[in-house]
Amino acid sequence: MNLTLVSAQAMLPLLIVAASIIVVMMAIAIRRHPWWNPTFAVLGLNLAVISLYAAWKAGPQMVTPLFLVDGPGLFFVGLTLVTTLACSTLVHAYIDRYAENREEMYLLMLLAALGGMVMSLSMSLVSAFIGIEIMSVALYGLIAYTRSRRHSLEAGIKYMVLSSAASAFMLFGMALLYAEFGSLDFASIGHFNMPPERTDIVLTMAATMMLLVGFGFKLSLVPFHMWTPDVYEGSPAPVGAFLATTGKVAVMAMLLRMLIIMPAMRSPAILVALQILAVASILGGSLLALKQNNIKRMLGYSSIAHFGYVLIGMLMFWQPRTAFMVVAVYLFVYSVTAIASFGVIALMSSGGEARDADSLQDYRGLFWQRPLLSSVMTVALLSLAGIPMTAGFVGKLYIAMAGVAMGQLPLLIALFFGSAIGIYFYLRTMIALYLRAPGMRAYDADLHWGAHVGGLMVLGVAGVVLLVGVYPHALTWLIQQATTTPH
Repeated sequence: MNLTLVSAQAMLPLLIVAASIIVVMMAIAIRRHPWWNPTFAVLGLNLAVISLYAAWKAGPQMVTPLFLVDGPGLFFVGLTLVTTLACSTLVHAYIDRYAENREEMYLLMLLAALGGMVMSLSMSLVSAFIGIEIMSVALYGLIAYTRSRRHSLEAGIKYMVLSSAASAFMLFGMALLYAEFGSLDFASIGHFNMPPERTDIVLTMAATMMLLVGFGFKLSLVPFHMWTPDVYEGSPAPVGAFLATTGKVAVMAMLLRMLIIMPAMRSPAILVALQILAVASILGGSLLALKQNNIKRMLGYSSIAHFGYVLIGMLMFWQPRTAFMVVAVYLFVYSVTAIASFGVIALMSSGGEARDADSLQDYRGLFWQRPLLSSVMTVALLSLAGIPMTAGFVGKLYIAMAGVAMGQLPLLIALFFGSAIGIYFYLRTMIALYLRAPGMRAYDADLHWGAHVGGLMVLGVAGVVLLVGVYPHALTWLIQQATTTPH
C-alpha cells in the first residue's frame, strides 16, 4: 500500500511522538539541562494531543495492513497521550533532587507512550507485538530508574523476567496461529466456519489461550498478578501512575479490538476464560487489598479489581459501539482517578529520598498539615470506591448496566461484592488522613506544591473526577464523537 498525505495526516500523533523521542535523545546527547530536556518532551506530547483532531478529520484510514486509524483507536491514543503528559509533569518535581541522571526518564516515558499508541491502532499481531515490546522495554528502565533503592531495582528485575515470560507465551501463540491460518491479521485469524479438514480447533484454542496468558500478565489479572504489588511499591511514584494508566490502557484497547475483529478470540472457551478472569480478579484483588498498610501496594491490588471490572464491559464485544462506550468510560475514569491518587504520593515524595511516602502512617493526620492535598486524595479514594457524585460511580454504573444487558448474574455478584469490599479499604485509608499523629515523622509535600505544574495538574484532575461524577454527559459525548465518521 502506498502512503499518502491523508495517511500521514492520520498517523500524525505517532509521527510527532516519534520525532519528539529523537529530539529529546539528541538534546540529552548535546547537553543535559534540567529544564530544556523535559520541555521538549512535554511540548512533543502537547503537539501530539493537538494533532488528534487532524488525525480524526482524516477519517478511518487503513495505513498499511498493520494499522487502522479510526475514532475508537484515536480515543485510546489520546488517553495514552494525556496520561503520559500528566505523569511527565509529576516527574519534574519528583526527580529534581535525584543525584544521578534525570533526563532519561522523560525519554523512556515517550518510548512507552509510543508503544501504547502502536498497540491502540494495531490491526495485526505483528504491530501489536512490536508495540508491546516497545512499551515493556521502556517500563523496565522506568521501574528500576531509582536504582539506588533496593526495592526499585528488585521491582525492575522482577517485572523484566516475568514480562519476558509473558511475551514468550504471546509469541508462541502467534506462531501457532500463523502456522494454522497463514496470516497475522486480526480479521483473518480463527474463522471457525472453515472446513473441519482445514482447521485444527485444538491448536487454535491453545494459541489463543497463550495470547490470553500474555494479556493476563500485562493487565495483572488473577492468577497472573503476583508481580503487581512488589512492582508498584518499588517503582517511583510517577512511574506507578504511568504503569497503572498508560501501561494498561493500551493493552485493554488492543484486547478490545481483537475481541471485536478476531474470530478466534470470540470462541466459547475464550469467553468463559474471560468471565473467570473477571470474577477472580475482582474478588481476588479486592480481598488482597484489605489489610495493606502500604498505599502503593493497596493501589496495586485494587488495580487488579478495576481491570476485572473493565473485562465485564469488554464481554459485550458483540455490540461494538456499546462495548467501546463502556470500556472507554471506565478506562478514562480509572485513569484520572489513579493519576490523582498517585499524584498525591508523588508530591509527598522525592526521588532523592530512600523511599517514597507510601506508608499509611506517612499520611496519618495529613489533613491538618496539607488540607488541599488531603482533599485531592479524598476525592480520588471516593472515586475509586465508586461513591456517587464522583467519576468512579459513573464508571461502575456503566459496568453494571453492561452486566445486566448480558444477563450475567455471576459477574454482577462479583461486581457487588468487589465494590463493597473496596469501600472498606478505601475508607480505611481516607480516615487516616484526618487522624492527628503528634510526634510522628512526616514525609511532607513542599509548602508551595500547588504552585508547581504537578500540583496544578493534580488539582485539575481532581476537578475532572468531580465534574464527570456530576455531569458525565461531556465525557459520553466525547466518546460518542469518536465512533462517528467526520464530515
